[in-house]
Amino acid sequence: MFSKILVANRGEIAVRIIRACREMGIDTVAIYSTADKDAMHVQMADESYCVGGAKVADSYLNMPAILTAAVESGAQAIHPGYGLLSENAKFVQLCEKCNIEFIGPTSEMINLLGDKDMARKTMRAAGVPVTPGTDVLEDVESAKLLAGEVGYPLLIKARSGGGGRGIRLVNSPEEFENAYNNAYAEAESAFGDGALYIEKFLKPVKHIEMQLLCDKHGNAICLGERECSVQRHNQKLIEESPSPSISPETRKAMMEAAVKAAHAVNYNSVGTVEFLYDKDGNFYFMEMNTRLQVEHGVSEMVTGMDIVQWQIRVAAGTALNRTQDKVYFHGHAIECRINAEDPDNNYRPSCGKVTALHVPGGSFVRFDTALSQDYVIPPFYDSMIGKVIVQGRTRELAIRKMKMALCELNVRGVKVNRDLMVDILSDKEFTDGTYTTDFMEDFEKRRKMNFR
Repeated sequence: MFSKILVANRGEIAVRIIRACREMGIDTVAIYSTADKDAMHVQMADESYCVGGAKVADSYLNMPAILTAAVESGAQAIHPGYGLLSENAKFVQLCEKCNIEFIGPTSEMINLLGDKDMARKTMRAAGVPVTPGTDVLEDVESAKLLAGEVGYPLLIKARSGGGGRGIRLVNSPEEFENAYNNAYAEAESAFGDGALYIEKFLKPVKHIEMQLLCDKHGNAICLGERECSVQRHNQKLIEESPSPSISPETRKAMMEAAVKAAHAVNYNSVGTVEFLYDKDGNFYFMEMNTRLQVEHGVSEMVTGMDIVQWQIRVAAGTALNRTQDKVYFHGHAIECRINAEDPDNNYRPSCGKVTALHVPGGSFVRFDTALSQDYVIPPFYDSMIGKVIVQGRTRELAIRKMKMALCELNVRGVKVNRDLMVDILSDKEFTDGTYTTDFMEDFEKRRKMNFR
């Protein structure tokens, strides 16, 4: 087992990883930007190193500075958290050259599954259902012909990257060329790779993801699904487990498909297979995330397994201590992402000093955050400042508990999306579980009408 781990991240996920390491008796090294010198993760770690200026590119993406901190501190491994360098194959290669364990998959695995075109081909060969679409497009003219074969509406998607970037919905042939050029430009700018492919736009659909845990000994288990269909601009807002719409038979088939996907590429680490689930009960592979997910706490709540600790263990070579039939599920869990933003002002980000903070409590209520009173939220990073996660014996009780927790959460000095979350949880389409990925579009229209 590792004796010292460098945490190459910030905010709530850095705090989450440091806590997991403390429980395991592992020393931690924090990195920070000049804007984060007083941040909670810096105070919690055993050691800390400034790796650059306030901008992400100057600090949390500064690979030489991060690796220098790892070498100087004597860290044996680097945990990347999510986002930032968590799926950067170049960074993993540099870790390998420095003889530092990257807590995640190999660079080859990240390249394979990060290339969504290659991932689709691999999954098709393994017998995993894949959304109808094309291989990588050569140019806009040939792409137009292939689009006609796939049929409208369709999605133009970037081969690389994620986070909703490099994706365009195209409803008609007249829109295609402009959408293609915009998606190409965005993908080239964001990922350094403008390669695109076409995927049939399925609607209405649910976004269902399966949490995997795989070791270096060929063992893989699935920790069930998370329903992630409440999204705005392809960014998740609320996640829950189990999904209110998946039958036991479909759940079993999706879990088996996810494990099959892991075995197809000899995957080892924490990972997530994302599926689209249509109104006819069909499911299709969308992509595989080769990292810890923001919403991993939902699966932890229903399985009782600490996913972060197990991610560290399998990176150190430990074999899983249970088989799929020994994974048990308890109750229902829901997560709401708390963002420093103003939903009533076009989701404008809100920065500044937290003048008062009250965190929700109670049994099976969890608030993952890096906030503290008088902390100043900087303007340079993602707006998510925490995650409220609850578990109840039933979905109805979990919704009720989440509403109570949100009402108890009090963040003053900045705007947060707490009231929006309460409104979503109270919406009939959410409470009856029929919501799909286009839920937010209709919900916001209804919400605006109620404000008039």
